[in-house]
Amino acid sequence: MTTASGKANDDGGAPEHRLGAKGALRREQILESAIALFAERGVDAASLRSLGQAIGVSHTALRHYFSSRDELLIEVYRAHEASTAPEPSSDRAQPVRAMSETAEHNRAIPGLVQLYATLTTDALQEQHPLTQEFVRERFRALRASIAAEVDEGQRAGQVSRDLSPADVASLIIAASDGLQVQWLLDPEAVDVGRALSLLERMLPVRD
Repeated sequence: MTTASGKANDDGGAPEHRLGAKGALRREQILESAIALFAERGVDAASLRSLGQAIGVSHTALRHYFSSRDELLIEVYRAHEASTAPEPSSDRAQPVRAMSETAEHNRAIPGLVQLYATLTTDALQEQHPLTQEFVRERFRALRASIAAEVDEGQRAGQVSRDLSPADVASLIIAASDGLQVQWLLDPEAVDVGRALSLLERMLPVRD
């Protein structure tokens, strides 16, 4: 998926600029260990304490860097997404392509796809306000980014002008997220990249 930056923590977490160089490095190491853990095992229903045990960090130390399980999951996803962000495409006539390329990359890391699905599910529950805000803002940023690409393609005469860029963006995100959930549940039956390529061909594009 296209990368979008999230908002700074506002729930008592420990932003990197307050930790100092040594603390920031340790925090980054914890995130890297958590990314590797999730990539291998998935998220499951792990608590902050059990996550700390799995990556060899005491619960007290983990709470020093992350105030809650939700904050840790969000920061793990941000770090993973930032490290795997694809190069921006110069071809505005293909607004689905970045999603398709990322989905293909995700085939090797189903545990981190599960992490994203966990975040979006948690965001629907009132007891996860931090996750809800993160997912809401991420969707807003994604819609704006994709809509801008569609609009640019329309201005260049590459994409049909009778489409709403915002609606196209919402459709692409819905298709990508929904297909990846289906793939998690039935990987042999669902090819996310192929299905998104079909959506790409369905969008009216002018020669």
